Amino acid sequence: MSFKRFQRRLVRILAVLVALSVLFCIGLYAYRRFFGYNYDSSLFEEDLAAGVQADRNITNIALFGLDTRPGETKSHSDCMMIVSVDNTRGKIKLISLMRDSLVPIDGYGSDKLNAAYYAGGPSLAIRTINENFGTDITEYIAVNFEQLVEIIDALDGVEIDVQQEELAELNRVIRDYGIEQGKEFAGVQNAGKQTLGGVQALCYGRIRKGTGDDWARVERQGIVLNAMFQKVQTMNANRLIGLMQKLVPYVTTSLSATELAPLIVGAVQDGVPAFEHTRIPLDGEWYYSGPSNTYIEYDLDIAADHIHAYIYNDVAPGKTDANDGAAAGEPMDGMDFDQPPIGPVVQQEAPQQTVDPASLTEEGGSYDPATGDYRDSDGDYYKLNPDGSRSYYDQESYRANLAG
Repeated sequence: MSFKRFQRRLVRILAVLVALSVLFCIGLYAYRRFFGYNYDSSLFEEDLAAGVQADRNITNIALFGLDTRPGETKSHSDCMMIVSVDNTRGKIKLISLMRDSLVPIDGYGSDKLNAAYYAGGPSLAIRTINENFGTDITEYIAVNFEQLVEIIDALDGVEIDVQQEELAELNRVIRDYGIEQGKEFAGVQNAGKQTLGGVQALCYGRIRKGTGDDWARVERQGIVLNAMFQKVQTMNANRLIGLMQKLVPYVTTSLSATELAPLIVGAVQDGVPAFEHTRIPLDGEWYYSGPSNTYIEYDLDIAADHIHAYIYNDVAPGKTDANDGAAAGEPMDGMDFDQPPIGPVVQQEAPQQTVDPASLTEEGGSYDPATGDYRDSDGDYYKLNPDGSRSYYDQESYRANLAG
């Protein structure tokens, strides 16, 4: 080969390399510009106690809703779900796990399920879910509730059917949230189907007192997520790209770019997937335990069987086969807001020894030994009755007395 011929070939090779480098840089810039997000690589080589992936077409991810307050460095996972992306059936299934479930946590003994995130972050929370429910989760997505406001506002609000019995408590939570943020937010004027803004939808997903407690709150969280999903379904490609630019800064995930892209493509390859939501434990399979009914107990093996049948066989929890399920997008086996949750509530025998009142404090709350009053995780004050039930104070009057 002559020197000139070699020189021409070398120039062509270098030109191709330069072009590929430029394209790579442009692609990297575009990816970060349009799809940049908070990537958490801390789970790499962590022992998450994940089982073998039973179906390559089904990916299970942990979803954590965090309630991190200003100045806090650690947080309880106020909302815990398993997101199952089923590419075979074209479904995205959400399985809510009750945060007060009593479970063994590696290295910490038995405690509430949401205590795992506080004690060891997402890695211990995932490990706890896998060990107790036999799942194969290795990735997570986390959203702080404060960030949920921005996400819903970016969607121009979501449509929610507010029930009459929820209205007063919803507006109380909105008012208290405004006091906490030092701003005034608009309340919801009437019950019925309507578009709620970010703050209104966030507060809707947080109400619980007098409206079904945590059981109904789990349902409302599913309703808000479903409403968000329905809103996204109506958008065209250009608006979806613009929306993604707004949303991704509010999400933290362990999913890398190479894992996230095929997951999204697989989920939508046969059209928009159906969206379903259920809750574990099922009605009739749990009971309260501990002082002041602190914990929710149930057979973890039975719960694991329900989860596996739902994820891999598409059998809705509480049903007998895949044809006996609820319609896609509807909460399944959840709580009727007008009725209390169905469960064999076990009344605990009175303890023989003196119980430290501070030990009865709700997770994330506090106890004032001077007054004997408690403060729950939402910031509301109450006294504890002898039978373990709570009597809440009129919050405005109580705070005024404290300030005085």
